[in-house]
Amino acid sequence: MVDRSDNELDAWDRDHFFHPSTHMAQHARGDSPNRIITGGEGVYITDRNGKRSLDGFGGLYCVNVGYGQSRIADAIAEQARKLAYYHAYAGHGSEASITLAKMVLDRAPAHMSRVYFGLSGSDANETNIKLVWYYNNVLGRPEKKKIISRWRGYHGSGLMTGSLTGLALFHNAFDLPRTPILHTEAPYYFRRPDLAMSEDAFAQHCADKLEEMIEAEGADTIAAFIGEPMLGTGGIVPPPAGYWEKIQAILAKHDILLIADEVVTGFGRMGTMMGSDHYGLKPDLITIAKGLTSAYAPLSGTIVSDTVWRVLEQGSDELGVIGHGWTYSAHPLCAAAGVANLELLDELGLVDNAREVGAYFNAVLKDAVGGHPIVGEVRGDGMLAAVEFVADRDSRTFFDPAAKVGPRIAAALLERGVIGRAMPQGDILGFAPPLCLSREEADIIADAVKGAVEAVAAEL
Repeated sequence: MVDRSDNELDAWDRDHFFHPSTHMAQHARGDSPNRIITGGEGVYITDRNGKRSLDGFGGLYCVNVGYGQSRIADAIAEQARKLAYYHAYAGHGSEASITLAKMVLDRAPAHMSRVYFGLSGSDANETNIKLVWYYNNVLGRPEKKKIISRWRGYHGSGLMTGSLTGLALFHNAFDLPRTPILHTEAPYYFRRPDLAMSEDAFAQHCADKLEEMIEAEGADTIAAFIGEPMLGTGGIVPPPAGYWEKIQAILAKHDILLIADEVVTGFGRMGTMMGSDHYGLKPDLITIAKGLTSAYAPLSGTIVSDTVWRVLEQGSDELGVIGHGWTYSAHPLCAAAGVANLELLDELGLVDNAREVGAYFNAVLKDAVGGHPIVGEVRGDGMLAAVEFVADRDSRTFFDPAAKVGPRIAAALLERGVIGRAMPQGDILGFAPPLCLSREEADIIADAVKGAVEAVAAEL
């Protein structure tokens, strides 16, 4: 690739590149900074200006094994030389895609049966929706099609997956959400409607709200419930104790499928291989992406349970070939990246490291800023953590969104050489570092967060 001057690349970026999740007008005018990333090693990235930053968000929760793992790059290159592409339609496969399917199922809950591969978490959840509808049609239940998601859940940004998502940013001016998607209470204890509620009482409140919705709509119209084992983009929020036990009992009672969206929590981030293991879920479908390849190549998947698979087989016997597929499903290059990535995850002991260092990281983050007057809560689980900011701790009064407290603290953090994510729909600073994070690097993040919070608080 020809080496371009910084000014030329900057102009091309602002004149030609349509960035996702970006203030388009500010970027085009040059009113907001852009950053061209050129390299990465371990938990650090480097930009074109030579600035090195500790990536406390692992890209977008996705660089699980860390940057600069040449073994994955070599696996992709070797696969490209051998077979860069062939489709997976009509029973075709590659050694890499077949091997990866076996490896995924070896790491999934025991009752799961098959893996369908796509490219992104969004398209995997589109697949889930279609399979749920197909499943009920095969069973002669054409009215059982509604899917219940949760406010503040994130499940993608397509038409239907953006509808599943329960965040206003992904609905604004897009005519979303679409039917037949419904939303119920988010299991967000810090934002509970009544401060006097215990954690167990709030979990019961969420369960009651779900059952009220099911009964109001009619259980015979509800096909599935989708949820992240732990809320991600909606605030990095662990579920209240007992939540998933109560929710699953209601779903079983009303014959409603459970889709566990493990795009963030899958492959080690919770200190277990899957978030379903960590929180005791027994899903019918599991959405995977991100940690499947540590984002070295785009790949997602839908893991299908034994129960659902038997109905899909029945559908093929009755209807013929299933009319679903993507050109790049099970792409050999991406599958090769997945195989090498999962091997590394095991060999480097990164699931155990996520559990041990993740607990340490959450503890030092709480020690660093948990008592600060503008910090309402420090929360997390596994290698996930968040700090939520408030104008008043005692009354749980939130800042005016126009003050942009969360983004300002994220910017102050970056000045200190650490990347954290300003989460949408609240003044929340999120962390999802690579699973190879060390205790020393956790200390660096915590110290930088303390400095950033103190600096912005002084301005307020």
